[in-house]
Amino acid sequence: MSRVTKRKHVMREMFIDGFQLPKENQQIVRVVSSRGNNLHEVEPAADGGHFLVSMPTKFRKTIWVKRGDFVLVEPIEEGYKVKGEMCKILTAEHVKEFSKEGIWPPSKPELPCG
Repeated sequence: MSRVTKRKHVMREMFIDGFQLPKENQQIVRVVSSRGNNLHEVEPAADGGHFLVSMPTKFRKTIWVKRGDFVLVEPIEEGYKVKGEMCKILTAEHVKEFSKEGIWPPSKPELPCG
Protein backbone atom coordinates (compact mmCIF):
# COMPACT_ATOMS: atom_id res chain seq x y z
CA MET A 1 0.00 0.00 0.00
CA SER A 2 1.38 3.38 -0.92
CA ARG A 3 2.04 6.01 1.71
CA VAL A 4 -0.75 8.28 0.42
CA THR A 5 -3.29 5.45 0.45
CA LYS A 6 -2.28 4.43 3.96
CA ARG A 7 -2.61 8.01 5.19
CA LYS A 8 -6.06 8.31 3.58
CA HIS A 9 -7.34 5.17 5.30
CA VAL A 10 -5.89 6.04 8.70
CA MET A 11 -7.33 9.57 8.55
CA ARG A 12 -10.73 8.23 7.54
CA GLU A 13 -10.67 5.80 10.46
CA MET A 14 -9.64 8.56 12.89
CA PHE A 15 -11.93 11.41 11.89
CA ILE A 16 -14.92 9.99 10.05
CA ASP A 17 -16.01 7.39 12.56
CA GLY A 18 -19.46 8.60 13.52
CA PHE A 19 -18.18 9.79 16.94
CA GLN A 20 -18.41 6.42 18.64
CA LEU A 21 -18.41 6.71 22.42
CA PRO A 22 -15.48 5.22 24.36
CA LYS A 23 -15.79 1.63 25.52
CA GLU A 24 -15.78 0.68 29.18
CA ASN A 25 -12.04 -0.07 29.38
CA GLN A 26 -10.96 3.06 27.46
CA GLN A 27 -10.19 6.40 29.07
CA ILE A 28 -9.66 9.95 27.88
CA VAL A 29 -6.23 11.37 28.73
CA ARG A 30 -4.22 14.50 27.90
CA VAL A 31 -0.73 14.31 26.41
CA VAL A 32 1.82 15.90 28.74
CA SER A 33 5.00 15.30 26.74
CA SER A 34 6.63 13.14 24.12
CA ARG A 35 9.28 10.75 25.45
CA GLY A 36 10.58 9.60 22.07
CA ASN A 37 10.48 6.20 20.39
CA ASN A 38 6.69 6.59 19.88
CA LEU A 39 6.06 6.86 23.62
CA HIS A 40 4.04 9.70 25.14
CA GLU A 41 3.55 10.69 28.76
CA VAL A 42 -0.15 11.25 29.51
CA GLU A 43 -2.22 12.48 32.41
CA PRO A 44 -5.68 11.08 33.19
CA ALA A 45 -8.44 13.39 34.40
CA ALA A 46 -9.39 11.33 37.47
CA ASP A 47 -6.10 10.90 39.33
CA GLY A 48 -3.04 13.07 38.96
CA GLY A 49 -0.55 10.30 38.14
CA HIS A 50 1.31 10.36 34.84
CA PHE A 51 2.05 7.22 32.83
CA LEU A 52 3.41 6.24 29.42
CA VAL A 53 1.39 5.11 26.42
CA SER A 54 2.62 3.81 23.09
CA MET A 55 1.52 4.83 19.65
CA PRO A 56 0.44 1.90 17.46
CA THR A 57 2.32 1.16 14.27
CA LYS A 58 -0.52 2.29 11.99
CA PHE A 59 -0.34 5.86 13.40
CA ARG A 60 3.43 6.24 13.19
CA LYS A 61 4.67 8.66 10.51
CA THR A 62 1.01 9.32 9.64
CA ILE A 63 -0.51 11.20 12.57
CA TRP A 64 1.36 13.51 14.95
CA VAL A 65 0.42 14.16 18.55
CA LYS A 66 1.56 17.26 20.40
CA ARG A 67 1.47 18.39 24.01
CA GLY A 68 -2.06 19.23 25.17
CA ASP A 69 -3.87 16.94 22.72
CA PHE A 70 -6.48 14.54 24.04
CA VAL A 71 -6.32 10.85 23.14
CA LEU A 72 -8.36 7.75 23.86
CA VAL A 73 -6.26 5.04 25.54
CA GLU A 74 -6.77 1.31 26.09
CA PRO A 75 -4.85 -0.29 28.97
CA ILE A 76 -2.34 -3.08 28.31
CA GLU A 77 -1.42 -5.70 30.88
CA GLU A 78 2.07 -6.71 29.79
CA GLY A 79 3.71 -3.34 30.38
CA TYR A 80 5.39 -2.17 33.57
CA LYS A 81 6.23 1.38 32.56
CA VAL A 82 4.05 1.58 29.44
CA LYS A 83 0.51 1.14 30.72
CA GLY A 84 -1.59 1.79 27.62
CA GLU A 85 -1.87 2.16 23.88
CA MET A 86 -3.49 4.98 21.93
CA CYS A 87 -6.55 3.95 20.01
CA LYS A 88 -7.83 7.35 18.84
CA ILE A 89 -6.66 10.95 18.75
CA LEU A 90 -9.55 13.22 19.71
CA THR A 91 -10.43 16.37 17.75
CA ALA A 92 -12.49 19.41 18.76
CA GLU A 93 -15.59 17.73 17.27
CA HIS A 94 -15.01 14.67 19.47
CA VAL A 95 -14.74 16.93 22.54
CA LYS A 96 -18.07 18.62 21.67
CA GLU A 97 -19.86 15.30 21.16
CA PHE A 98 -18.44 13.72 24.32
CA SER A 99 -19.33 16.83 26.37
CA LYS A 100 -22.84 16.74 24.97
CA GLU A 101 -23.17 13.06 25.95
CA GLY A 102 -21.85 13.83 29.44
CA ILE A 103 -18.84 11.49 29.32
CA TRP A 104 -16.13 14.17 29.06
CA PRO A 105 -14.09 14.16 32.29
CA PRO A 106 -14.39 17.28 34.47
CA SER A 107 -11.47 19.70 34.23
CA LYS A 108 -8.99 19.92 37.07
CA PRO A 109 -9.04 23.08 39.17
CA GLU A 110 -6.05 25.32 38.51
CA LEU A 111 -3.74 26.04 41.43
CA PRO A 112 -3.31 29.73 42.28
CA CYS A 113 0.08 31.18 41.36
CA GLY A 114 2.01 32.89 44.09
